[in-house]
Amino acid sequence: MASTFVFRVSTADTTRPDKMADQDQEVAPKPLAGREIKTRFPVARIKRLMQSDDEIGKVAQATPIVVAKALELFMAGLVDGACAEARARNSKRVSPSHLKQAVFTTEHFDFLREIMDKYPDPVAPSNGDEEPKRRGRKPSAPKEEKDKSE
Repeated sequence: MASTFVFRVSTADTTRPDKMADQDQEVAPKPLAGREIKTRFPVARIKRLMQSDDEIGKVAQATPIVVAKALELFMAGLVDGACAEARARNSKRVSPSHLKQAVFTTEHFDFLREIMDKYPDPVAPSNGDEEPKRRGRKPSAPKEEKDKSE
């Protein structure tokens, strides 16, 4: 499943009230249709990280905002790929192996393959006869019934 990345570019001039009409332009079709991304990455921290490089001088005000949005969309695509992989394996939890498989099956994440090769694949159990450990309550002891024949 190939995911697309979306950037909404606002051309509204926020310094002049007479030009505040929102003139959004959609650059690409929306991925994750019907879902709103609630996670926000800290723009000030991104700006500080960008300026920590000696080669970078001043950073425009919109740059860290765009980088934060790109990071949100990148993470959403990566997590969606891992979730799809977990669903395909009928797993209730997303594991690192699902994330690794999502990187190897999605063309957009080809640049991560070299990094993911460093981490070993999880080892499967030797045979399928082993029962998984039970979690939760212990079974209660059977109640002794009193003899009514007395």
